[in-house]
Amino acid sequence: MLIDVYNKAGEATGQIELADSVFGIEPNDHAMHQAVVAYLANQRQGTKKTKIRSEVSGGAKKPWKQKGRGGSRAGSTRSPLWVGGGTIHGPKPIDYSMKLPVKIKRLARKSALSARASENNIIVVEDFELSQIKTKNFVEVLKALKILDSSVLMLLPKAEEEAEKEKARNLYLASRNIQKVRVDGYDKISAYDILKHKKIVLFKSAVDSIVNSLIG
Repeated sequence: MLIDVYNKAGEATGQIELADSVFGIEPNDHAMHQAVVAYLANQRQGTKKTKIRSEVSGGAKKPWKQKGRGGSRAGSTRSPLWVGGGTIHGPKPIDYSMKLPVKIKRLARKSALSARASENNIIVVEDFELSQIKTKNFVEVLKALKILDSSVLMLLPKAEEEAEKEKARNLYLASRNIQKVRVDGYDKISAYDILKHKKIVLFKSAVDSIVNSLIG
């Protein structure tokens, strides 16, 4: 698949070949569905909890003698029958996390990228950096690429050196106040992130890394 490459001014500077093995497959709906369900499940915390009688403070001593006072017998104030005692069959923390096989994750991401490519919603740009960390500077780039009114996922190459990390951080800081825009490294996104955003912007230097990470 051959598509144009743009600079941050929105001008076409050349073309790049996108591997059909990643950007041109038949999207697998089931794999994408599994990836989305797993992602949303992993966001759940499941933190509801009540204390059982062994977790309630106090009550280690028998409150009164067994016989002779005319009342019902009691062995502990932590009993569920007492106010402030433990709870019977109360809610417990639940682990909602789901794990998918690596091959399913890769297939889901390839399917999501291929779906966006078939819609002509993948844009490749020359690597750029901002002279100042200002939102308006990032907005100008989106305007030049004609994607200002769309939800945008911009994927950067993996930052190894401090200078690269600084450039990526500056782009993130300049974009974080813009609704429906996310800037992140290609290695930190899921199929859910790709499907959530309409326009996928790829830094040119990240394209080969994306392909290599998904065909292994």
